[in-house]
Amino acid sequence: MSNSTQTSASNRIHALLDENSFVEVGACVTARSTDFNMPSKETPADGVVTGYGTIEGCLVYVYSQDASVLGGSVGEMHAKKITKLYNMAMKTGAPVIGLVDCAGLRLQEATDALNGFGEIYMSQTLASGVIPQITAVFGACGGGMAVSAAMADFTLMESRSGKLFVNSPNAIHENYTEKCNTASAEFQSKEAGMVDFTGEGEELLSKIRTLISILPSNNQDDLSYTECKDDLNRICSDLSNYVGDTAIALTMISDDQFFLETKKDYAPSMVTGFIRLNGATIGCVANRTEAYNESGIKTASYEPLLTARGCEKAAEFVNFCNAFDIPVLTLVHTKGYETTMCSEKRIGKAAAKLTYAFANATVPKVTVVIGEAFGTAYLTMNSKSIGSDMVYAWQNASIGMMDAEEASKIIYADEIAKSEDGKALISEKAESYKKLQSSAVSAAKRGYVDDIIDASETRARVIAAFEMLFTKNEDRPAKKHGTI
Repeated sequence: MSNSTQTSASNRIHALLDENSFVEVGACVTARSTDFNMPSKETPADGVVTGYGTIEGCLVYVYSQDASVLGGSVGEMHAKKITKLYNMAMKTGAPVIGLVDCAGLRLQEATDALNGFGEIYMSQTLASGVIPQITAVFGACGGGMAVSAAMADFTLMESRSGKLFVNSPNAIHENYTEKCNTASAEFQSKEAGMVDFTGEGEELLSKIRTLISILPSNNQDDLSYTECKDDLNRICSDLSNYVGDTAIALTMISDDQFFLETKKDYAPSMVTGFIRLNGATIGCVANRTEAYNESGIKTASYEPLLTARGCEKAAEFVNFCNAFDIPVLTLVHTKGYETTMCSEKRIGKAAAKLTYAFANATVPKVTVVIGEAFGTAYLTMNSKSIGSDMVYAWQNASIGMMDAEEASKIIYADEIAKSEDGKALISEKAESYKKLQSSAVSAAKRGYVDDIIDASETRARVIAAFEMLFTKNEDRPAKKHGTI
């Protein structure tokens, strides 16, 4: 074992992994540089503890940076230990977990350390979409290490002592920590959207264990299935009451009410996360218009509109699910796009990314329209026209080009202008338009919806659909990759 065995870096590893499962690799490695009086400095394990172990019996590789050794800074040998860990993980097809507490680049080693950082980036790039990568920030994570954290599939951050930044708050023009702490967990989770989960140290370790338990070990071998003891045909009698808060709806649908929401604090009008259906992990994307706390008190309301942040968040999530062959369930309740000056700068490109992500995904895809589904915003939310395998609609759902009343005002503008009772005429025409063009029934008659279902039966119908799609195999045109 290395001399850093009893440090917080090692303690975190032992707290994370199954008891007595950790095997350290590279314990004797120390810094190789001799410049700037480096030989006189003690660098046990060169500031990073690396090795492998198990979480609930599943093999994982872990590195944990030791801030007591030159601030946990990344030097040449420090980087080589991490890249070696990635090489081993790629050979065996197991996740890599990084526990970060790093002062950044080790200045005494200059270009050697810089090259080492590049080799870490290369290892992460090759591993992306092959094995899950999880990074948890327990202390400092600045500069180049912040880029590494962003390259991970999931990033967690300690809410009090974690600091995540490319540029420190005080280095940003006209800003300082007291004014806006851009390195804080709150900023990185709510504003930057870089962090998936925040919490105290033990909470983060628990979240990592949960992630490992539900994710495939790699993109070819899925061992994340569990035995389902929940009733597959369980009726969710109150499900229709949660059209607004789809996080609750997804929890109700899932086996044993399990739901792990990702990036909960970022773009909350778009829900992303994982549930289990018949023991299988399912990725979920859903629109949200309301949020309730554990006491059932409404805490927030949102317009049923797609936002740029929400689209980017969902697109990233769908791409992850597709890479690891995780089926995707989508709950739709959207009327269009957010109309603000800020949103307009990004919404077009962001919506394009989400549309592409859904259309490009070859995993089993099931969509349930639970409320309104209007215009191209609905198409973006995994409609049948962009590749959803099965589309269901709740009985009171509305599907069409736009709200029936607004459509009637445009179509019958001349008649309304001449009418003595314009409101009554609008109401009459809107009802007619809704039946002909904006109802779930009209969409089903044209084959755009596969079935109209009772909300309470959603769990059973969705499970049956994914069971049917279990052996789905869909090809795409031969190409390196898309460019959207």
